[in-house]
Amino acid sequence: MNNLIVKDLTKKYSGFTLDKISFEIPKGYIMGFIGENGAGKTTTLKAMLNIIKKDSGEVSVFGKDIDTHELDIKRNIGFVSGDSFYPKCKVKEITAVYKRFYPLWEEETYQNYLTKFEIDETKKLDELSKGRKMKYYLSLALSHKAKLLILDEPTSGLDPVARDGLLEIFQTLVEDGEISVLFSTHITSDLEKCADYITFIKNGKLIDSCAKDDLLDKYKIVNGTKEYLNTIEDKLISYKVNSFGFNGLIETKDVVKNDFIQYGQPTLDDIMIYFANKVVL
Repeated sequence: MNNLIVKDLTKKYSGFTLDKISFEIPKGYIMGFIGENGAGKTTTLKAMLNIIKKDSGEVSVFGKDIDTHELDIKRNIGFVSGDSFYPKCKVKEITAVYKRFYPLWEEETYQNYLTKFEIDETKKLDELSKGRKMKYYLSLALSHKAKLLILDEPTSGLDPVARDGLLEIFQTLVEDGEISVLFSTHITSDLEKCADYITFIKNGKLIDSCAKDDLLDKYKIVNGTKEYLNTIEDKLISYKVNSFGFNGLIETKDVVKNDFIQYGQPTLDDIMIYFANKVVL
C-alpha cells in the first residue's frame, strides 16, 4: 500500500509552472525529492498539502483524497521544515499550543523523545542548535503518531555529524514498515545514504521517479577524447569539454562500446549537474 500518491499535480505562476508532477511512496520507505534550487520542490510540497491552492491534480494520503479528508489526513502527517517558528518562545510554550491540534498526542512519547534527543524544554527555540532544533520538530511530529513525514530541507545548514545523526533517525523510523518519509533536499549525498526512492524534478517538470538504484543504473558517466566526441554527442544528456577530452552523462541503453571511451557509475550529484545543462521540453 502507498502512504502517498501524487498524480499530475500542477500549479501555475507568472514565469513558472509546476507541470503534472506524479509520484508514489509505499509504506515503510524513504523517498528523496531532488532538484536544484528553484526547481519547484517546495511548491510541490505546499500544493500537495493544500498550503497553496493547486490548479489541478490529485493527492491521496493513506488512501484518502486530501481535498475531501484534509483535516483527518493532516492529523496523521508530520511536516518538518528548516524554517523556525516562534523563535523567541520557549520549547514548552510551543509544544503546549501545538499538541492541542492533535487528538492522538502522546505525552509520554514526546517526553521520551526530548530525553533521547537531549532537548531542554525551558530553552527558547532560537537557543537550540540547528541539529537539536530539527530533532525537536521531529519530536513534535512523532508524538501524534504521524505515519507520513514530509521533510523540507531538514539537513540544510547542518554540519556532517549532525546530518549523519538525523539520517540514522530517519532510517530507524521506517524500520517498522508503517512510517513513510518524503525528504526534499539538494544535498544528494544524504539521499545516497538513506533513500529507497528518488523523485527528480527540473524547472517544474518531472525527470524521473523510481527506486534510487534504478535511477543510478539508468545512466553512466562517460569520458573520452575530443576526437571521438562526435561519435556519441547526439546520445549524451549533456557534456563538458576540457583539455583532456570530454565528460558527460548518457543513458545506459545508449552506451556505445569504444576503446577510447570509458564509462563509470554516476552519483545523484552527477545526474543533477548534467541535467542542469540539458533543455527539458
